Parts: sequence; structure tokens; C-alpha cells
Amino acid sequence: MVPRKRFAHVHVVDEEQLGQEARVQSSDHSAVRLWLRLLSCSTQIEQEIRARLRERFGITLPRFDYLAQLERHPQGLRLNALSRNLMVTGGNVTLLTEQLVGDGWVERITDPSDRRSTLVSLTPQGRTQFLRMAAEHEEWLVELFAGFDGAHCDMLYEQLGRLRAHLSPRATSTLPRKERAS
Repeated sequence: MVPRKRFAHVHVVDEEQLGQEARVQSSDHSAVRLWLRLLSCSTQIEQEIRARLRERFGITLPRFDYLAQLERHPQGLRLNALSRNLMVTGGNVTLLTEQLVGDGWVERITDPSDRRSTLVSLTPQGRTQFLRMAAEHEEWLVELFAGFDGAHCDMLYEQLGRLRAHLSPRATSTLPRKERAS
């Protein structure tokens, strides 16, 4: 049996801001406490970014993420690849595409490797608007993590990478069922 580590309870947020982590009890397994802390941190950061994108640019986080995918793929993407990258349904991608084409930020182009298929890509206007938003988005993240020194950020990034690798389908499929649950 793996010894249970004691997690320090850091009380820097009030009860209203605690969110999912409010469900944690000292008798909970460390995996439950860790999961709820990760979820709480992720949710808190996401809510702040959503609010700032809405207030500053009048845009939703799904639209921002859609534009970010296209910025990373200047040659364009097929809608099914975009859907996979964003981890949303094809219907969501189709709706966002229609809206962003209407705004003049995205265009449909014929796939040069398969003339029967269509790609979506950023228009020059879309790229300009996205890059402006992305620069501020990065500043917001730097600000949100400002109280967390570089060494801690690096260590957390490394540990979360190890967790991500451990959770990958290939890694979890090789573990016995009992080990996957612990």
C-alpha cells in the first residue's frame, strides 16, 4: 500500500470562491483531493479568462480557442480536424465557422490536396484580431501566475506533464485495472 501524503490546506480563498474543492474532506483519498484541487484551479483560471475575453473583446472562449487553432495551422484545417483539436462536436465547429465567416475572420478554401474537401483558415482581418487578443491573453496568464515563482511553475509543469503521460490511453491501457483505479 502506498503511504498517503498529507496535503496542506492553503486558505487563501474564501468559502464562496472554493468551488469544487469545498467538497474535500480530510478523510478523502489523496487522489480525490488532488483531482478537486486541479479542477478548482483550472475552473478558476478559465472563468477569469472567459470574463476578460468577454469584457475586453466581446468574444467567447470557444471562439478564441477556434481562432487559436487556425492561427497554429496557417495552411487551414478541415472541420473534422478542428473538431478533434478542440474536443467538441462537429455541430459546434460548424456553428462557430458560420459565425466567424460571417464576421469576416474565417474563410473557407478548397483543400489543395483534395479538391472535394474544404479547409477553413483565418482571413488577414481574423489573424490581426486574433494576434491582438492572444497578446493580451498571454499577459493575463502571466499576471495570474505572477505570485507563483519560476521554479514552482517549472516543477508544476513537469509534474503535470508526467501526470498527462501517465493518463495517456497507451499508458493507462498497460496498467492492471486495480492500478488504474489507485
